[in-house]
This record gives sequence, structure tokens and C-alpha cells, in this order.
Amino acid sequence: MDFKALADEVIKGYEIANEEAMQILECPDEEILELLNSAYIIRKHYYGNKVKLNMIINTKSGACQENCGYCAQSRDSTNPIEKYRMMQKDEIVEGAERAYQLQSGTYCIVASGRGPTARELHQVTSAVKEIKEKYDLKICACLGILKPGQAEQLMEAGVDRYNHNINTSENHHDAITTSHSYQDRVGTVGKVKEAGISPCSGVIVGMKETKQDVIQMALALKELDADSIPVNFLHAMEGTLLAGTDELTPVYCLKVLSLFRFINPTKEIRISGGREVNLRSLQPLGLYAANSIFIGDYLTTAGQEGTKDHQMLKDLGFEIDYVGSGRPI
Repeated sequence: MDFKALADEVIKGYEIANEEAMQILECPDEEILELLNSAYIIRKHYYGNKVKLNMIINTKSGACQENCGYCAQSRDSTNPIEKYRMMQKDEIVEGAERAYQLQSGTYCIVASGRGPTARELHQVTSAVKEIKEKYDLKICACLGILKPGQAEQLMEAGVDRYNHNINTSENHHDAITTSHSYQDRVGTVGKVKEAGISPCSGVIVGMKETKQDVIQMALALKELDADSIPVNFLHAMEGTLLAGTDELTPVYCLKVLSLFRFINPTKEIRISGGREVNLRSLQPLGLYAANSIFIGDYLTTAGQEGTKDHQMLKDLGFEIDYVGSGRPI
């Protein structure tokens, strides 16, 4: 398959067919550089050599009533993670200072649970208002399924983006969780869009889904018109339903990132959780398809040291893309 010619057509507005998507995922390993170069043609057209940095703070850990099979915070998990209630406002604000120091453009405020209580939402909105006064950061909240009116409260506080991942395909959803539906997730993305908040929604690859499921994930996010798409690669945790699952190779992860770029050419594609353990020494290559990464730790797993991420970008010749207007791009 002539991936370069396909990339040129995508830039002109062509939407790839299912057969072409499958050929990307089934690209022979020895042709991975050709595929990555083609994905980079699209990425460079829309984003140049800039990379967006995002940092997560886990403001509430564990004790989640959902039964997601990948998550160490799930009610069914026996993993001995640290558990704590919603952080105080000052702690959340302090996290923003670290995000700013790490040259992150987006600070992601995350909390476990099905959705925020009124008190928890107040903690977040109060912190967001103070952060916006102090730091030139974009704020992304990830608090679960929202109740009526909550998206509007987040918008009024200054939240720029809301993350709620579809995680997997609609067809594979019930194999991963049954405590909420696929439509619950899609509905929350719709609510934040209606409130005027930029939608962020992504996936977790490596949860025993098929290649067709992966294609459907990318197409579903195209239909949802998610502005930012985090692509997570399963880091199977002990004590979870998916413990011991190890289906991914670094080269296959690169094919997945390329697929998401081809299907969602204009969107922010972020290499997210599990990149260190799944892409391993090939992490730098992922940024020829993606244009965004998380810096620092994830929710319950450690990430690569921020200084190593900065060095990786420097070695690649990429520039950090500051989202805020108060810092130079």
C-alpha cells in the first residue's frame, strides 16, 4: 500500500475506508518507517514540529464503585493502591504550579468515581478559578459522568476541556465494564460540548479487543468530534480483571497511533498511559504520528521523568507548544 499517497489524499479531505484502515494496522513490521513517515506528513501539515505537554493530578484515588476491568481503582480491584478522598483546593493549586514548572500547557484534574458530588465539584471549581488567576495553563477536568448543570458550572469556573474516554469500541464495551454503558460515556461527551467545553475523549488499546474494534474506536471519536484524543496502551495491573494481559508490541502501538492520525488528521493525538511500558525504546517514534504526551506520573502508575521527556523532545528536534497566550510558542 502506498501510505504516502494515502496521506496526501487525507490532507485533501479524503476519509480512509475500512480496508485501508485495516492495512495500516496490518502493515508489515519492516514497513513501519514508511507508515510513520506518512503519518508524519499529516501531523506536520496540521501541527508542524510542535508537541503539547499535559500533566495529570489524581485528586481522588480509589474507592470507585465502577467495575472497569483495566482499573486499579475499581470496586473489584484488589491492587493495594493508595486511596484518599478529594484533595483540598490548595493541593490542587499546588499541582498546577508543578505543571507550569514542567512547561506543561494543560493541567488535567482527575478524580475517581462514577461522577462528582456537589462538594467535590465545588472543590474543583474553586481550585480552577485560583489556578486561572495565577498560571497561564489550559485546564482539563476528568471527573466521570456529569449530572445536569455540572458541565455548565465547570465552564463558568474556567475549565477549558473535559475528558471522558470511550475507552473501547461499543461492541467490546460490556467485556470491559457493565456498571455503566457505552452511551453513558458518549452522553457525557455530548453534555460538555453543549456547555461550550472542548471535548477530550480517548481509548485504551490492548484490552483483548480486535483490530476492527480499534478501527471502530478511531471512527467513533471522529464522529464525536473530540478535539483531543488520548491513546492509552494497557498497563495491566495486578488485582484487576485484565491482570496478566500482554498483547501489545512497540511496533503495533506505532501502527495504532498512525491509524488514529489517518482517521483524525486535524485532532490532537496524545500518547498517554502505558507508553513507557509498551512503546519502550520506540517512544520517540510515536511522536511522528502523535503531537501530544503526558509528562509526569499517571493515575496509579509512574511515568517517565519529566527531564527525560524534555530531552527526548530536544533530541527529536521538536518544540514544546505552549497552549496559553502568555508564554511564547
